[in-house]
Amino acid sequence: MKAIVHREAGGPDVLRLVERDLPVPGPGEVRVRVAVSGINPADTQARTRGPGGFAEITPHLDGAGLVDAVGPGVDEGRVGQRVWLFMAAAGRPTGTAAEYVVVPADQAVPLPDGVGFDVGAALGVPALTAHRALTVAEDRPRRLGPGALDGAVVLAAGGAGAVGHAVIQLARWAGATVIATVSGPAKARLATAAGAHQVVNYREGDPAAEIRGIAPDGIDIVAEVALGANLALGQAVLRTRGTISTYANDGGGPVELDVLRHMVLNARMQFLVLYTAGAQVRSAAVEDVAAAVAAGALPVGEEHGLPLVRFPLERTADAHRAVEGGAVGKVVVDVSR
Repeated sequence: MKAIVHREAGGPDVLRLVERDLPVPGPGEVRVRVAVSGINPADTQARTRGPGGFAEITPHLDGAGLVDAVGPGVDEGRVGQRVWLFMAAAGRPTGTAAEYVVVPADQAVPLPDGVGFDVGAALGVPALTAHRALTVAEDRPRRLGPGALDGAVVLAAGGAGAVGHAVIQLARWAGATVIATVSGPAKARLATAAGAHQVVNYREGDPAAEIRGIAPDGIDIVAEVALGANLALGQAVLRTRGTISTYANDGGGPVELDVLRHMVLNARMQFLVLYTAGAQVRSAAVEDVAAAVAAGALPVGEEHGLPLVRFPLERTADAHRAVEGGAVGKVVVDVSR
C-alpha cells in the first residue's frame, strides 16, 4: 500500500511517499481503507516534533473510509462499514495518510449512509474539541443534544476555522444562540453559512459593545482559539458564572488575566486538549457528535461555511504547507474515493 511517512522532525519536506506492507488488525482492532484524510494543526505540529520513539510515523489523526478487515474480538459484520476515524495516530505510528490504517475498533465510528467521507474526515479533532468546549460550563449539561443549550449564548471565536465551525454547528444543534467573531467579510460569510446567528468583526469598531448589544446579559460560553489576543474581549462580554473554554493560543501571545474581574464574575477558565480529556469524556463526545452527524447537523463545504482544500496523497507535503500557511477551511488529502 502507499503511505506517507517521516523519520525525522522538520518541515513538510521530511514527508515521503513510500510503499508499505498491508497492516493486519490485532485483537480489538479494525483495518480501514482510507478514502479521505483530514489534517489539523496538531498533525503539522507533531511532524515538527519528530517520530518520538518510533522509527517512522504515518501522520494524521482524522479520516474516513471503509472497514475492510477486523481483528479477533471484533464483529465481522463491521466489514464494509463506512466509518469516520479519530485520534488514529495518537500514541501509534500509523495515521490516516495511507491507503489503509489499523485503529482500535471504537475509534472507527459508523458514518451514516448519505453522509460523505468529506464530512467524516472533517470530524475528529475539530468536532470533538468543539464538544468539549461546549460541555464544561458550570451551569450547563455535560452532554449535547437538541435542547441541551436552550437559552445559552455561545461566542465562537474564529468562527471561520475548523473548530469554530464545529462550535457553531453543534451549539446551534443543541439550541444555543451563537455569535461568531471573525477578521473580515469573507470569513463573516463563512461563519454565517455555518449557522451563526450574528457575526462580529473583531478588528473594527468596539466588538465588546457590539456583542453586548446582541447579548445584554453576557456570554455563557466562549470557545476560544487565541487566548492571548482575545482574552480581554472575552472578559468584557462574559456573564456571571460564564466559562471561557480555550483550545488554542493562535499567535502565541502572552495571556494577561484580570484576576479580580474573574473572581467577581465567578468565571470559569477551562483549558482543554483531547489527549488528556479522559476516555469517558471522549466517548461521550463521540456519541453526541455521531448523533449530530446522523441529524445532518455537521455538513461541510463552502456553502456550509467550511471550504474544502484538497490534495492528492502524493502532495501531502503541500497539504501541510497549506495548513501552516493559514488556509481557510478544512485541508484534506484524497487517498482513495
